[in-house]
Amino acid sequence: MPSLLDVRRRVRAVKSTEQITKAMKMVAASKLRRAQDQILGARPFAHHMLRVLNDMATRVEPSAHPLLREHAVTAGRTLMFVITADKGLCGSFNTNIIKTAERFAVEDPDREVALGLVGRKGRDFFNRRGFDVRYELVNLFAKLSSKDSQAIAETAIDEYMNEKVDTVYLVYNEFKSVLQQRVVVERLLPIGRLVPDDMTTEPVAPMDHDTAKTELLIDYLYEPAAQEIFSKLIPHHVEIQIYRALLESAAAEHAARMTAMDAATKNSGELIEQLTIYMNKVRQAAITREIIEVVSGAEAL
Repeated sequence: MPSLLDVRRRVRAVKSTEQITKAMKMVAASKLRRAQDQILGARPFAHHMLRVLNDMATRVEPSAHPLLREHAVTAGRTLMFVITADKGLCGSFNTNIIKTAERFAVEDPDREVALGLVGRKGRDFFNRRGFDVRYELVNLFAKLSSKDSQAIAETAIDEYMNEKVDTVYLVYNEFKSVLQQRVVVERLLPIGRLVPDDMTTEPVAPMDHDTAKTELLIDYLYEPAAQEIFSKLIPHHVEIQIYRALLESAAAEHAARMTAMDAATKNSGELIEQLTIYMNKVRQAAITREIIEVVSGAEAL
C-alpha cells in the first residue's frame, strides 16, 4: 500500500498534467479556428476548379496535355503522398492515416507503390519499414503556405510526365467537424474525365441527371488554344488540390488534438478525484491507528 506522501506526490503530478492538457486544448482550439476558416475558404474554389478541369478533360482529346493521358501499362506504378502530422498527442489521427496508406500499398501485389511522405510521423513510420520513399517534407504545418504545395506538385508532375509512375494519389484526413475526421484516398493524376453519371454527384453544385447530360454535349471555344490553356491551368490545379489537402489535414489535426486533450483533461480530473478519496482514506486510517495506540497506552498505564 502506498504511503500518504506517495499519494500526495501522485496527486501533484496529475494536477500538473491536467494543467498541461488544458493549456494544449486551448491552444489547439485557437489554431483550429484559424485553420477552419482557411479550409472553408479554400474548399469551394478547389472543388469548382476540379469540376471545371474534369469537364474540360471530357471535351478534349487526352493528347491535349500529358497529365490528361493515362499510361498504358499492365502493372500500375503508383506514387502515394501520405500527409500526416509533425506532432503527436492527437488521438488516432496519425494512426488512421498510416494504417490506410499501408493497407493501400500492400493490398494489390501487382501494384508498385512509392511514397511521398509529408509530416514527421508518417516519415518515421515508413522509413523504418523499408518502403520506397521518393519524397520527404517535414516541419511545414507550423507555417503552412502555398510554396509547400508547389514543391509537392512539382515532384508529382515530374514523376508522372517522365513516366516513372502511372498514377498519383493523396492520402490525408479530411476535416468534417471538431469530432469527426475522415481518411480520404484521392487520385490526383491523371486528371479524371466526367461521364453523365459522375456529373450528378458534384459536392459543390449538384444538378439533375438530364441537365448533366445536356451540359456534357456543350462544347467550348478556346482562346488561346486548348493545349496552351491546359499547360498553365493543370499544374496550377495540381497545386491547388495539394494545398487543399494540406489545409484539410491541418484543420483535422487541430480538431483531433483538441478532442484528445479535452478527454485527457477529463480523465485527469477523475483520477485526481479518485486519488483524493484514497488519500483521505489513508489519512483517516493513520489518524484512527494513532488514536487506538494512544488509548491502548493509556489503558496499559
